[in-house]
Amino acid sequence: MAVEMFVYRLLIDLQGRALVVLADDKAEQLLHIWIGPFEAHAIARVLKDEPFERPLTHDLLSSVIAETGYAVQQVTITRLENNTYFAEVSLTNSTTATEIDARPSDAIALALRVGAPIYVNEEVLEEAAQSATQMREDAEEIEKFKDLMSDIDIPENFPGRDIPSEENTEDE
Repeated sequence: MAVEMFVYRLLIDLQGRALVVLADDKAEQLLHIWIGPFEAHAIARVLKDEPFERPLTHDLLSSVIAETGYAVQQVTITRLENNTYFAEVSLTNSTTATEIDARPSDAIALALRVGAPIYVNEEVLEEAAQSATQMREDAEEIEKFKDLMSDIDIPENFPGRDIPSEENTEDE
């Protein structure tokens, strides 16, 4: 059994690493998948409805699929092994259905281009998904810890006292 999900967020950190966050229809289950910068760009362009002057790889793939008489029925994140996600693209034509192995980032980019649904197998969600409630609780715990640490008075002779905090790392 699989759960239909959608692209909830696309995040890029300061080092240029990208994270796509999938969510169920109520945004109660979230699945985080690290993806490459090119796939993130391709996904972002579709989400922002920005036109492309020339076809990107995922546009080419969708054109080739259509020209061969097939259609993308859905994409599914099928499994998680050694911290690596696997996906399949389900293609159909008037007589045949087939599954094509794919990286989740490519499958998601393709699904967004052709308007196909994105599914995640329940086993993957059980293993890797975080609930939105759990994420809020984790964020609240981190804030409580920061508040607690800010109230601690560190003695002058404590080792590591002179290590700058994140708040005090301005260039001089």
